[in-house]
Amino acid sequence: MAGGHVAITGMGLVSALGAGVAESLDVLFSGRTSGPDSSPLPTDVAHPPPAFRVRASLEPDDELTRTSSLALAAVREAVAQSGLDLPGRDPLRTGVVLGTTVGCSFNAEAFYRSYRDGDGPDLGAVERYLRNALAPLVAGRIGAKGPSITVVNACASGTDAIGIGASLIRAGTCDVVVAGGADELERFAYHGFLSLKNVSTRACRPFDRGRDGLNLGEGAGVVVLERTPSSPVLGRVLGYASASDAHHPTTPHPGGRGLRRAIGAALDAAGLRPDEVAFVNAHGTATIENDRVEGSVLADLFAPGLPVVSTKGWTGHTLGAAGAIEAVLALCGLRDGRIPPTAGHEEPDPECGVTPTRETTPITAGAALSTSLAFGGMNAALVIGGP
Repeated sequence: MAGGHVAITGMGLVSALGAGVAESLDVLFSGRTSGPDSSPLPTDVAHPPPAFRVRASLEPDDELTRTSSLALAAVREAVAQSGLDLPGRDPLRTGVVLGTTVGCSFNAEAFYRSYRDGDGPDLGAVERYLRNALAPLVAGRIGAKGPSITVVNACASGTDAIGIGASLIRAGTCDVVVAGGADELERFAYHGFLSLKNVSTRACRPFDRGRDGLNLGEGAGVVVLERTPSSPVLGRVLGYASASDAHHPTTPHPGGRGLRRAIGAALDAAGLRPDEVAFVNAHGTATIENDRVEGSVLADLFAPGLPVVSTKGWTGHTLGAAGAIEAVLALCGLRDGRIPPTAGHEEPDPECGVTPTRETTPITAGAALSTSLAFGGMNAALVIGGP
């Protein structure tokens, strides 16, 4: 895709780290993580693997699904920081692009069971589901009447949403885009991952020799993108690209061919060489194949010693929100000149090719690369620069 720098003027975050960017960073650099929550989700599994829950209170609203509540919490923070007077803007030039995976699609099991059994259930659950289409719901809440796009591209959804949002700015379609991702922890997705046998029974260990699977999580990350900044610029989207492995429904291509193309194209769009990247916020799920493939690609494309961090040991794998949460944390890393340790990593794995951060690591000025690898062989890369 074409290059061009798009200003980021606001960011919002909610995850197992906490509610808001400031609280999240305080936990991230204090080392206070308690790891995933061992209390089970509603499940029939005898010994359910742990997951990372959002413990912060969300604004009560019976009309909202949990995914929508998470998204709106991050949207409010991002818009407030940007200082945007959205009612005073042309609503036709304000867009919303949000990524998710299953989102709230399967959190009405009682209705589905009743319908299957022929009991004629009340259709309120269906109406609530339709009202919670993620991007249109947020657009309605903030008065945005430009493009409203919900991206459902597995675990690359949040990264793709920010990239698409930046494209709308570059194309001249929008002056402002609220972009990011949100996903809730729910039973259907939880059981789906259990059936794939790629979930760890303890805290996940990204890029570790002993890694044995991911921990699921939930949360939301959002940024405000602007054509002509109306408040201080936090950073810029420098480049974005997406590429497919066309290899397997769940396993990445052994040589990481899609990820290589995505990273290369994103750097080209940003007009940057690999040695101009200050650090990589990796997808780093702690699954066997993801970390081996992703680490090998990063080792091939970048010089030894480039700092690489995975934050999933702090947040869990938040599915459609992951890329957006990690983009916000990458932006904070550039702003603050430091990135956190990779929680859970203890012993490097030579097959991964990279050793992630094991302590708070200072970084110099430059750009950050944030990567996402998704089921279906979807790969996305986002290059973020400072102000």
